[in-house]
Amino acid sequence: MISPRTAAAANRFEVRATADTHFGWLRTRMSVERTMMSAQRTAVSLIGFGFAIVQFFERFNEMPGVAAAMHPRAPVFLGLALISCGVLLQIIAIWQYWWTIRYMWGGSFATIAGMTKEGLQSPLVAVAVLLACIGIFAFLAVLLRLV
Repeated sequence: MISPRTAAAANRFEVRATADTHFGWLRTRMSVERTMMSAQRTAVSLIGFGFAIVQFFERFNEMPGVAAAMHPRAPVFLGLALISCGVLLQIIAIWQYWWTIRYMWGGSFATIAGMTKEGLQSPLVAVAVLLACIGIFAFLAVLLRLV
């Protein structure tokens, strides 16, 4: 005998292919895309700001009349930390995006998607991977100047 609680849990995600559920699926898909774009915007900010801190303080130390810094490598370490946070954020965002999209296309949700698997393709992932590569390049550029 199945308890009422188990039966309710089994029907919790019953998917009916209607226009409402299809458009709900589309809104959720667009929300996932917006979340990924927000992560990209934050990652760009972290990577850019980290690189800018390193460049600013290198130029700042070259200016005449500026006293020597107590910790001359501190801005480089801060910049490296910010760049690595941006790259890490990008990697986590890509993983989360792909996990969510696979979930939305899997199981009973595939019936309400209303499109083929080609709909899985998004230029957003290509941009995210490119951004992660740019972040890694910026990290290595700063690190190799440090060494």
